[in-house]
Amino acid sequence: MKTRRLSNELLLVATLGICSVGCQVTSSNSGGTGGTAGGGGGAGSGAGGTTTPKTFDSTKPPCDIYKDDGGPCVAAHSTIRVLSSSYTGPLYQVRKSDGTTKDIVSADGFAKASDQDDFCGEETCTISIIYDQSGQGNHLTKAPPGQAKKTGAKEAIANALPVTISGHNVYGEHNPAGVGYRNNTAKGTATGDNPQTVYMIVGGSYYNAGCCFDYGNAETNSADNGEGTMEAVYFGNCIIWNKGGGDGPWIMGDLENGLWAGSSTPWEKNGPVNYKYVTGLVKGDAAGKNHWAIKVGNAQDGQLDTPFDGTRPSSRYNPMRKEGAIILGTGGDNTNVAQGNFFEGIMTAHFSSDAADNAVQANIVSVYKE
Repeated sequence: MKTRRLSNELLLVATLGICSVGCQVTSSNSGGTGGTAGGGGGAGSGAGGTTTPKTFDSTKPPCDIYKDDGGPCVAAHSTIRVLSSSYTGPLYQVRKSDGTTKDIVSADGFAKASDQDDFCGEETCTISIIYDQSGQGNHLTKAPPGQAKKTGAKEAIANALPVTISGHNVYGEHNPAGVGYRNNTAKGTATGDNPQTVYMIVGGSYYNAGCCFDYGNAETNSADNGEGTMEAVYFGNCIIWNKGGGDGPWIMGDLENGLWAGSSTPWEKNGPVNYKYVTGLVKGDAAGKNHWAIKVGNAQDGQLDTPFDGTRPSSRYNPMRKEGAIILGTGGDNTNVAQGNFFEGIMTAHFSSDAADNAVQANIVSVYKE
């Protein structure tokens, strides 16, 4: 990973050196790294066959950047901040034990956590809804019963993860084993072998080897429907199926019946991630391309590394058979013995350009840096 990181920094230092405070990120690469073609939003043709770099404004929130890249968010969830400039609704809802609820709105782009404190008082509240900011209505509620856990999941304790982000006192989603969220009727998400980009921001010190602390695309019936029916970002050090380099934890892709750090195991280039806040991306390219990628970054500093960019692990994942449900904190079949701390995540139905990913990472750093 260190070798790939150095290469990325040498290539991108001219454009990204000051991106932690906002910049214009440009690139003539239209898709994945390593010379593999990707989705839209990259270079266009100019006069005389030259290319015109695409420019992205990293001061915009992530969903705006991906919209400018040709792939608007189809899901965007956060208890921390607003991820789309067009979104004006609440970020999440908390619930008291008597069933009464309170929507937590934003102020200056961040969750107004004081409203939660005032409403809950000394009583324990749970997070009953994490609202979707994409406009698709893909809200997350506690996961229903599934193949692996017949009783369904629990809601997260609302005040269990207090953090200060950009000077704002807010709450992340603390996800111990048994907690999880899901939407099995999501709209607009990628299905089949069609493209998507998923990222999530997680806490780097809270994880385990259980299955599976995921955010992303899963089965619509809460069951294991076979290889290729999922495409989600995973964080942890589970080695039941495959592993990265060292002892983990790793950002991996949960593609069902396999957590993959690359196309084989162990994938040494995908080494342990030890940041306070971790950016993890899993991207699947357009139908028929048999191409996907993993990107990893420190959410408080620097650019993204690309520990894997290549073909699917085997023919059992080509073509993909994504079903389009959305999960947080569980596996596709509702296995939820994993743990993690979640702060934000988005999904698109588009294979994003490298330049857009870099701008999104720059925006994330500008928010999460200390």
